[in-house]
Amino acid sequence: MGETIAAISTPPGAGGMGVIRMSGSQALKIAGKVFCPVSGTPVTEMKGYRAAYGKVLFENEMIDEAVALVFRAPHSYTGEDVVEISCHGGMFLTKRVLRAVLSAGARPAEAGEFTKRAFLNGKMGLTEAESVMDLISAGGTQAARAALSALDGRLHERINHVKDELLSLAAHLSAWADYPEDEIPEVDEEEIAASLTNARQELSALLNEYDTGRTLREGVSTVIIGRPNVGKSTLMNLLAGCERSIVTSVPGTTRDVIEETVMLGDVPLRLWDTAGIRSTDDPVESIGVQRAKERLKRAGLIFAVFDASEPLSEEDRELLSMLREVPSVAIVNKTDLPACIELDELREKTGELVCLSAKNGEGLEELTEVVSRLLGTAALDPSQGLLATERQRADAQASLASVEEALSVLKSGMTFDAVTVVLEEAIDHLMELTGERVSEAVVDRVFSRFCVGK
Repeated sequence: MGETIAAISTPPGAGGMGVIRMSGSQALKIAGKVFCPVSGTPVTEMKGYRAAYGKVLFENEMIDEAVALVFRAPHSYTGEDVVEISCHGGMFLTKRVLRAVLSAGARPAEAGEFTKRAFLNGKMGLTEAESVMDLISAGGTQAARAALSALDGRLHERINHVKDELLSLAAHLSAWADYPEDEIPEVDEEEIAASLTNARQELSALLNEYDTGRTLREGVSTVIIGRPNVGKSTLMNLLAGCERSIVTSVPGTTRDVIEETVMLGDVPLRLWDTAGIRSTDDPVESIGVQRAKERLKRAGLIFAVFDASEPLSEEDRELLSMLREVPSVAIVNKTDLPACIELDELREKTGELVCLSAKNGEGLEELTEVVSRLLGTAALDPSQGLLATERQRADAQASLASVEEALSVLKSGMTFDAVTVVLEEAIDHLMELTGERVSEAVVDRVFSRFCVGK
């Protein structure tokens, strides 16, 4: 980490401001070569957490007016000397300022290298580092809360609580086995079982929350399906907040799958509006119906739409038979019209039922509540710290498997030495999760998914 790195830290494109970030032992010296403060105080003599207005020079030419902000080690994001030059936004200017910085001695930063240095310099743990990208990509309030809680160390605390209990248990077992002549309290099998059971419960809770937390971060693939003219496209437009799908009184208007990502409460939905399910001789519409059925098989959530103003048809009942494998909500649409549909039959055959009018928006709040309850997000508290990546989930799962194996060894009557061996495996997996004991390959893989300027 001896080299000083630099990168553009703002998104590409025109904007009011662009930021070029440098980090490393030569950051102040390099910034001093390209930035001339109007105050006359060189960048190398500026105190930390101070900003200066001045000019950016490249090849003896002024290329922009800018502000330089200095952070001195170790009180910076990376734990190294950091300088951020804020210039006018735009691809041409920011790239030119970056070129000036690179010509003065910095090298281009790799993906996630700023945060990687923060981790390697002890500024944050691995779970906190991973939460940075989750915070950047958060698509809703709950997802942002989950990322912030991880960045604040809540997940690390939950993992450490389990790890510390297992470490205490392993230390007691080892001491009792290695120093039998010392006055070490005798190992109690029931106490061992109680500690292992508690660890199993806490790890199981973390893993059970993973899929729900993933829904908040990534959203869920949601298919809007039903026979023609029940209001699927009107529902799509209501949820999207714009005229995303064509709406007419002619059955079969939608012939292909229309996609849109929307927020329903705090849950991102990747919506698919599909062709109406019916038998048809129209070859184009037939393709649309077939695609709708294929999407149904790949959905994580189904909105099955029915017309409140008409009795259930055979096509409706055929649709109901398709809703057994995937979480689904029966949406009785057109409640602004006189009701003719058999609501009791629908309730018997579906897990959740919502009556609404996609035309005027009545019932949308109830749909939001039902979806949150169905997906489990209503009962989730993102602020307590959630597993956020497949790497974290895999380590937690491996640790849980070792804890369960330790319980099995204990119950089988094997020696405490055998319990200790498996217990240490559980601890190793938790230490890899937090980054306390992790290979260089794992670290590189974690930060490879970051953007270059972070």
